[in-house]
Amino acid sequence: MTRRSNALAPDVVSDVIIVGGGASGLSLAQRLVATDSPTVTLVEAPDGPLRAPERTWCYWDGDTGEFDEVVTASWSRLRIHDADGGAITVDPSPLRYRMLRSTDFEQWAYARIARSPGGRIVRATADTVRDIPGGAEVRCTAPDGGTLTLHARHVFDSRPLPALPPARTQLLQHFRGWFVRTDTDRFDPSVADLMDFRVPQPRHGLAFGYVLPLAPDRALVEYTEFSRTPLTRAAYEAALGHYSREILKLGAFTVETAEQGVIPMTDARFPRRIGAAVSRIGTAGGATRPATGYTFAAVQRQSRAIAAALRDGRASAPRPHARRVLAMDAILLRALDTGRIDGPGFFTGLFRSVPPERLLRFLDGRTSPWEEWGIGLRTPVGPMLRTAVELPFLPRRTHPAPRSGESHR
Repeated sequence: MTRRSNALAPDVVSDVIIVGGGASGLSLAQRLVATDSPTVTLVEAPDGPLRAPERTWCYWDGDTGEFDEVVTASWSRLRIHDADGGAITVDPSPLRYRMLRSTDFEQWAYARIARSPGGRIVRATADTVRDIPGGAEVRCTAPDGGTLTLHARHVFDSRPLPALPPARTQLLQHFRGWFVRTDTDRFDPSVADLMDFRVPQPRHGLAFGYVLPLAPDRALVEYTEFSRTPLTRAAYEAALGHYSREILKLGAFTVETAEQGVIPMTDARFPRRIGAAVSRIGTAGGATRPATGYTFAAVQRQSRAIAAALRDGRASAPRPHARRVLAMDAILLRALDTGRIDGPGFFTGLFRSVPPERLLRFLDGRTSPWEEWGIGLRTPVGPMLRTAVELPFLPRRTHPAPRSGESHR
């Protein structure tokens, strides 16, 4: 029987072991313990270099109330700035754009796990995960250097991959953000600037500013690129300084904290089942939407589906995105990378011509084939068709894995 303390016997057996306490691991763990059926062990890295710094996760949904306790802020209106300075403001009702901080989400999930008789959090570094007869084994190193061996019927591994699977196209979504406080009121807390294309554009891909107001004098201000390689910290700082001072014209402000990240935007095929009893989840399991980088909402869909499968006696990690969605994303990534389409024009065109609620569902991978057909007709059809014809003949190549593998969206 699984105990709740961290004092472990050498061979602890659970129904489920979840490796990694990022958004995907925590989401699945708290959802499973809420069912009161499986015993769940979450293996979380101890404090130190293996633990990710605090970061921001954003998503949109209706008024479900699921994470209301930990949502930092939300916005009912979204704004897009085109490269020429024009602005498009949309109301995607009934959807709202929501922001939460990873530390708040962690504490909320930890509390739910601790309240469950079958829940356990183990602070240790997972070294190996492998199938054994009747289940799987996770070997870990404890903070004191000792070895822990954990056994379970099913293991879900959310750790970042050491190398990405081969892909025809790989861009990176890389960003740095400042939490700023201005000397005077500069922000409208009811509107989030989702994409601001008034920033200089890279040779490949696209760049945009991103502003999430938290109060009239406080906001998260980010500079983001979809391009082949990350920037140096000095280059991010210069881009953020230019955006904040020359474009947003914030005046005097103080940077209170900063965050930085990079995730793959790739048409690689991420295997979800890596053993009879071992599955990958989260970004490592393909949850990141290749053409947008959005991950958090797909992680929630995946965790709900896994919980339902376990209740039915199955243990599969379902495909986070439909095959047709991945095919569309592969075309868009290639078209962006080759310069066949103009990234800022592509996205601003969609926001101008597609109903906002439908467009957000599309960016999240939750539209029907008929809706996707209608949206496709509002894209540059010629370049997209040329890219679609080209893709099957392109080889898949290995690309280096980015240093950080968790999306801020």
